[in-house]
Amino acid sequence: MNKLHNLLLRCAPGRLLAVALLAGLLAFGAGACQKSAPEEAHAHDGASTSSTYYTCPMHPQIVRDEPGKCPICTMDLVKATKQVAPAKPTAGTVALTHYTCPMHPQISREEPGKCPICSMDLVKATKAAPAAATPAGGAAAVPEVTLSAQQRQLANIRVAALGAGSSGSGSSTVLTGTITANANQTRTVSSRVAGRIERLFVRQTGESIRAGAPLVSIYSEQLQALQHEYLLSLAQLRAVGTSVNQYGRLVASARQKLRLLGMTEGQLRTLAATGRPTSSLTFYSSRAGLVQAVGVTEGQYVGEGVLLVSLTNLASVWVEAQLYPEEVAGIQTGQTVQVQVAGLPDTYAGKVVFLSPELQANSKVTLLRVQLANPGGRLQPGMQANVRLAASRGTTAGALTLPQDAVLRDSRGSYVWQQVDAAGRFRRLKVTTGAETDETVAITGGVAAGAQVVVSGAYLLESEYALYQGTAPMAGMDPNMPGMDMQKAPVSAPKAPAMDPNMKM
Repeated sequence: MNKLHNLLLRCAPGRLLAVALLAGLLAFGAGACQKSAPEEAHAHDGASTSSTYYTCPMHPQIVRDEPGKCPICTMDLVKATKQVAPAKPTAGTVALTHYTCPMHPQISREEPGKCPICSMDLVKATKAAPAAATPAGGAAAVPEVTLSAQQRQLANIRVAALGAGSSGSGSSTVLTGTITANANQTRTVSSRVAGRIERLFVRQTGESIRAGAPLVSIYSEQLQALQHEYLLSLAQLRAVGTSVNQYGRLVASARQKLRLLGMTEGQLRTLAATGRPTSSLTFYSSRAGLVQAVGVTEGQYVGEGVLLVSLTNLASVWVEAQLYPEEVAGIQTGQTVQVQVAGLPDTYAGKVVFLSPELQANSKVTLLRVQLANPGGRLQPGMQANVRLAASRGTTAGALTLPQDAVLRDSRGSYVWQQVDAAGRFRRLKVTTGAETDETVAITGGVAAGAQVVVSGAYLLESEYALYQGTAPMAGMDPNMPGMDMQKAPVSAPKAPAMDPNMKM
């Protein structure tokens, strides 16, 4: 400073002002260098619980320690307070450090870099994640999801014991089928005479019919003529007596014709007792069942053989499924299989009653038919069902197999969902796979034989697990895809990345 004073004394008056200005600028620069930036002061002040600063309402990235004007829009800076307490993980949570984009919080990286969307620098942040219970051995906990009974039913979650099969190898094949009426329990009532439908007692399908209930009444001129013939032969027999065999044969012949047309023994006795032909013939149900089809309407003229009503008994039903020729080997008539019906929690044991010896037209599949007992009538025609067949060949010795839909894959490996208990708790396990077919996957490790593995609905469990995790991507999806992570990662401080205050927006 003494040298600067001597220089000022020797300077001419004209240069004195310029030198004074230069000295002032140097002093201001030294003071500015010693003063820490407001942003840095706030960023490193982790001990305080709150701090006051001044910012621009239109440009929140501008942060100052003193009042002033915004260097971008020249608005007055407003006073604000922020909490800068260090993030402390709460009970049951752990703090995870990551790097995210302030403009696109779905971007999360483990290392610094630039945002793949807007190219801004990623900022360091922390997020709270549920602390999974660590087993006694210190290994990482296995992800789990819990679903209620209603959720499991709506999602059609089905489990099967890994390795449970009649072949002993745990390999099985799942076929998709449909429940149909048992044709052996179906009866059709057709018209045996030509005539007109006088009355229809059954008008809708699905109606329950008892044995002996009236179905339809038909008026027929042919029936009228045969009734008169029967009454005439019966009157002649009564007139000449029973000693003449000729009249007895005529009565028997006329009676047999009426019986073949559908008249019951009771109707014939009533006709013989009254001596008056009926104007129409009523057909009755020979057995109890459900109306499967109604083929006529009242007032309609019908011919011989026309379908009137079709009845079926649902005490037993069929499940018809399709399978490829290479899957037929080892399947025999009378074999016991397991059937799972969509929407029902129970598993039904069925018996193979038919295996088509030929392929269906315009396809490469054949037909398999399984018969199921249906005492409560819960199984109805049209329901979807899965038939599980124990495969006897085509698998590696000692290998356990699962359907393709039961195994989920991503860039880190393959996973299955195991049911832990009856309360609806499911666990996600990483497995190793072996040989695969178009329908099955061999499991070589990661899950023990006999474990209850989800074979239907695994993708829904994976989605539920992704919702629980928040930022965890679903299996098979790219975690770097913009917009995939919809949950914003909370950051420890609201400080925006440093920007040039002279930059024009």
